[in-house]
Amino acid sequence: MNAPAPAAARTYEVRTYGCQMNVHDSERIAGLLESAGYVPADTDGVPDLVVFNTCAVRENADNRLYGNLGHLRPTKQANPAMQIAVGGCLAQKDRGEIVSRAPWVDVVFGTHNIGSLPILLERARHNAEAQVEILESLEVFPSTLPTRRDSAYSGWVSISVGCNNTCTFCIVPSLRGKETDRRPGDVLAEVRALAAEGVLEVTLLGQNVNSYGVEFGDRAAFGKLLRACGEIDGLERVRFTSPHPRDFTDDVIAAMAETPNVCHQLHMPLQSGSDRVLKAMRRSYRSGRYLDILSRVRDAMPDAAITTDIIVGFPGETEEDFAATLEVVREARFASAFTFQYSIRPGTPAATMPDQVPKAVVQERYERLIAAQEEISWAGNRALEGRRAEVLVAEGEGRKDVATGRMSGRARDGRLVHFVAGDAVRPGDVVETVITYGAPHHLVADGAMLSHRRTRAGDAYEAGRTPATPGVLLGMPTIGAPR
Repeated sequence: MNAPAPAAARTYEVRTYGCQMNVHDSERIAGLLESAGYVPADTDGVPDLVVFNTCAVRENADNRLYGNLGHLRPTKQANPAMQIAVGGCLAQKDRGEIVSRAPWVDVVFGTHNIGSLPILLERARHNAEAQVEILESLEVFPSTLPTRRDSAYSGWVSISVGCNNTCTFCIVPSLRGKETDRRPGDVLAEVRALAAEGVLEVTLLGQNVNSYGVEFGDRAAFGKLLRACGEIDGLERVRFTSPHPRDFTDDVIAAMAETPNVCHQLHMPLQSGSDRVLKAMRRSYRSGRYLDILSRVRDAMPDAAITTDIIVGFPGETEEDFAATLEVVREARFASAFTFQYSIRPGTPAATMPDQVPKAVVQERYERLIAAQEEISWAGNRALEGRRAEVLVAEGEGRKDVATGRMSGRARDGRLVHFVAGDAVRPGDVVETVITYGAPHHLVADGAMLSHRRTRAGDAYEAGRTPATPGVLLGMPTIGAPR
């Protein structure tokens, strides 16, 4: 008698929206699902499971989610066994409303209980009804969960989740909760595990990385963590995002300058150059303090590339306020800036503030800011022409690489470099080249490479391997045009 054929593994697809924290959470979701027996879906097939990992920061986040759920509805009707799950910040905010508006969704889970997803999926299948589980506090730190990493050469490492600030435009603290810090030994164990797999670069993640240590009473913890990362064999690049100007201290600047593998790249949100607007935003610093930090960073690291976030059109912003922002931008000389038009987010104090700025005014100011920053970025990149750049070769960074015959990667300061390469160069390898042209959002190196170093990360990429780290509990801003 023939044994029954084994059941085919269920397939999954994760669709991610929003910040680096969400990207990293999606790696955790993928790791959880694969530990539960799921396998990644083929690009041309219909997955057995689609997970939406959502963002709630931008105005169109809701429309984007419900539009995508609507597009998926006919597929679900044609494949009744298919499951749809919604997680992330928008799930934490909308909760049961998601199932009310999209009854074909099977599971809704929040930012605090990612680890519950496999159980909720099985429960939804068994009970034949939607499961909604939203916790108000962190169930388990996400980094204790298994992870399916997206990259063979670069990895995200969370050092904290949540935020203790009360910025009036931001909904994140109410969705991610108060700051929870991992112990340094746990963070370093994860970094060592990645380095042991051949990963060359890690980005330390947190809503406010330089307040790290507040939970266990060590205000110098973040600087110490950076220095400790400098002692890990095989780890060539360390980045972090995002710090808050209020908590930025000289010991962190010293750690960046004195630790060879910490990259001279700093992404520090400004939000506005107007002190009056900063006060209304509850940003707890003023433009003079911000510029002083930048001055100290550049004194210690003259080659530092500094990027930022700026909001245009915050409620009550006047033309004088906007002019102050332009003045700070010109003085700060940012390598690039992520600029946003203010949009009302229900549940934030700013949503009910008077003097909301008309859309047409916001748009006009936004365009002026973009033009000013592009001029600054272009001048900064042109100044790099003729200089050497060490590039960690990446996959998918250059959308025109096939047409131009180039490859792409990131310099140590985070700038995107498109370069001419030979057939032997692989993502994960390291090359040195000379910049021949500086464009507003990238650099070009059209001469011959000066050197090419094959790496274990390149070997892993060539073999189709990425680190699949287990949960670790032993005790990534780019510069260029926003995607």
